[in-house]
Amino acid sequence: MSFASTIRKSAIAIAALAAMTASAYADTGSVHLKVVKAGFGIGGSGGDGSLAFHGSNYRLSIGGLSAGFIIGASETRFSGAVSHIRSPSDIAGVYAAVGAGAAAGNAGAGVITLTNEKGAILTLTASRVVGLIVNVDLSGMVVSLR
Repeated sequence: MSFASTIRKSAIAIAALAAMTASAYADTGSVHLKVVKAGFGIGGSGGDGSLAFHGSNYRLSIGGLSAGFIIGASETRFSGAVSHIRSPSDIAGVYAAVGAGAAAGNAGAGVITLTNEKGAILTLTASRVVGLIVNVDLSGMVVSLR
């Protein structure tokens, strides 16, 4: 079993467990994000996106820092869901992740699950990765409503 497969299965299991333990947060929305990441040792990321929730669309801003082994730059488009939210503002917050990855050219795909301090769970699939980047890092991402 590959490292990526193990991480993917673990993320799905964590998301399922969180869904069972927080039934008070039953609402889910769909999310589309574009994140540009670049770095050499220390990295930065930024981007934008949208949240579709209860028939309305909300614009999002993304920003973040990474520290660890990072070399290169990439643009990744994510799509997925945010769960355990009562209102659109619940998606806003700080998300943290420890991860490893690589992308070259137009290859690469992955699944990541992140949780913020309000209990919102982002489950994202990378639908398109462009660039050349290798990373093993601790990342923080801030999502805010525009």
